[in-house]
Amino acid sequence: MNFGEKLSKAIKKIKGKLIVSVILWLVLTIVFVAPFALALHSAMTQVENSSKWSTLFMTLGQQIVKPLESIGLCIAGESDGYFFGILWRYTLIYAAIATVGIMKAMPKHEFDGIENGSSDWCVNGEQYSILNNKDGIILAEKNYLPVDKRGNVNVLVVGRFRFW
Repeated sequence: MNFGEKLSKAIKKIKGKLIVSVILWLVLTIVFVAPFALALHSAMTQVENSSKWSTLFMTLGQQIVKPLESIGLCIAGESDGYFFGILWRYTLIYAAIATVGIMKAMPKHEFDGIENGSSDWCVNGEQYSILNNKDGIILAEKNYLPVDKRGNVNVLVVGRFRFW
């Protein structure tokens, strides 16, 4: 299994989570990044160094309760480029975290998700060197133990047999 197949399986496996993470990125951008950019711009335009922190937190508190207005002001250019500077750094960190998540979701080997001992592990009809695909004792779908074969044809049935 090459890297491309592993990546496509990983993306297929976490497609729903990927959509949720993109929506979360958008919400966090609107709710936190835009108000923080406006607050940072407001604090940096202060002349006195002693009041920069208080201005930052005061403006952040005022802008965080109205996020749609904050994003509108940032897009209109009220933040003097602070918004896009913070946004690309935030996006870079968020993308790195998402990449780690995708790498963790990648299958470790080609048999991930296949039941242990299943005939799905066989390729190109390998199981039919011992089994039969047409008649005999039913083992699984399209897998029969031939009764006319030499040697041991004992079968251990694990599970329950129900009838009503």
